[in-house]
Amino acid sequence: MEPEEEGNPHDPHCTLSTNPPMDVSQFLQRLHSTRSAAVTTVVEVAIGALFLILVRNLVRKRRLKSPPAVPGWPLIGNLLEMNEKEPPHLTFSRLAERYGPIYRLRLGSTTLFVLNSVDVAREAMVTRFHSITTKKLPLALKILSGNEKSLLLNILGANAQRRHRVHRDFMVENMVRRLHEHVKSHPLEAVDFRKIFQSEIFRLSVKEVSKWTPLPNREVESLYVEELGATLSSEEQYQVLVTDVMEGSVEVDWRDFFPYLRWIPNRSVETKLQRLFFRREVVLKALINVQKKRIASGEELNCYIDHLLSEASFLREEQVRMLLWEVIMQSTVTTLVASESAMYELSKDLNRQGYLREEIRGVCGPNKITEENLSQLPYLSAVFHETLRKYSPAPIISFRHVHKDTELGGYHIPAGTELLFFAGCSQFIWMQHRDKKYWEKPEQWNPERLLDDKREPVDLYRTMSFGAGKRACAGAYQAMLISCTSIGRLVQEFSWLTTHKLNPPHVLVKPIDPQKICCPDFQDDSKRRQ
Repeated sequence: MEPEEEGNPHDPHCTLSTNPPMDVSQFLQRLHSTRSAAVTTVVEVAIGALFLILVRNLVRKRRLKSPPAVPGWPLIGNLLEMNEKEPPHLTFSRLAERYGPIYRLRLGSTTLFVLNSVDVAREAMVTRFHSITTKKLPLALKILSGNEKSLLLNILGANAQRRHRVHRDFMVENMVRRLHEHVKSHPLEAVDFRKIFQSEIFRLSVKEVSKWTPLPNREVESLYVEELGATLSSEEQYQVLVTDVMEGSVEVDWRDFFPYLRWIPNRSVETKLQRLFFRREVVLKALINVQKKRIASGEELNCYIDHLLSEASFLREEQVRMLLWEVIMQSTVTTLVASESAMYELSKDLNRQGYLREEIRGVCGPNKITEENLSQLPYLSAVFHETLRKYSPAPIISFRHVHKDTELGGYHIPAGTELLFFAGCSQFIWMQHRDKKYWEKPEQWNPERLLDDKREPVDLYRTMSFGAGKRACAGAYQAMLISCTSIGRLVQEFSWLTTHKLNPPHVLVKPIDPQKICCPDFQDDSKRRQ
């Protein structure tokens, strides 16, 4: 029997055959089975994709070899390589000559990868930044940073540095004035250049944070600290806020290498660091209290402390103190090392000193050098960056923690390990700045290496003194402005030359007029670093 053909439903002579209606329960069963099949398929695809990803990562890890390891002892690893006879950056540099651009150390329970190549360091700081964003601070830095409350916040915005130009100009003028006064009152008598520059740069940093304006012929005003029961002079304030903290930051606690033994007390180190931290905090607190009284009296300060206390109300008091201290540190350490070292090198090389002076005269004429002129003085910039290359202010700072598996220089770097690399907030720049692969005769001071044949700057930032990527130094711009302006004015005003008649050697400074003054020279680089 043949099936009846379906007719046109609009034709009255056509017979229409229809299937019986589907039961609701049957429909739901079919829908449920279809959905279950779809879910099962999706789950199977997801599991398969996950399996393929895991297999690919496993194969990739096996394909990537681990960096060469420095042989060590059981339990302690390579801790015996670290000793007081040799500074750490020299130890790492010596190992780099044997093990290459990236190698592995084991310091107690900590696995440390040391990077000593420009390319690998840039890769770590820029390309692989998402896998290496945190720091592992040793005990000394944890305490001195207020339990990691150190915040590098640009609260005042991009124009904040410009507000302090008048203070920078005042610093340079005051420094030059003090040198000229010495020429008139004590000709041919030695003058401590570091003391003059250090006091002026500290005065600058205090004025930046508090708008505290001492008289031109006076140091930073004395400060009474109630918790210490004493009135601190300018030198004592600098000692507490800068020198003591720098010395304490390199204090080593053996428990940093054996975290599982953290329960064992180390009272001597902890007590020393807590004392340094307390003294710094109470000095900053006293400085803030002075400003609070000035604000309460109705005095309009328009300074950094004023902004933090009035506008940044979300900050806790300890965070305000840390922000103020960071400004003081950023304004002093790098700037002092760069300026002093540059003048030392220029005093040894009269040809380069003369070329720099002629460059400044060609741009500024009889006028004093200003910040607007810096972009037209490529040789001055080369002098600044070459000085930072040879005289690194901080050869080693904190380690960087790898929180996610990554790849560096063709090697597999597992999560949970530490990186020690140069340039950035965590730096190991001493080796890179003396790598013969990138620098011809790296032990020599040669600004021309940063200029092309036409005396134009090539890559001034390949020294990586201020880092790269998101972790670049927050105070780089200010350090460059202060140092370059100071170096330019000192070369404009004085002629510098060395003499070995005195022990230790001194730097003779001869102004434009025939009078002379002497500035102490520092020891050779190796002794100064130790």
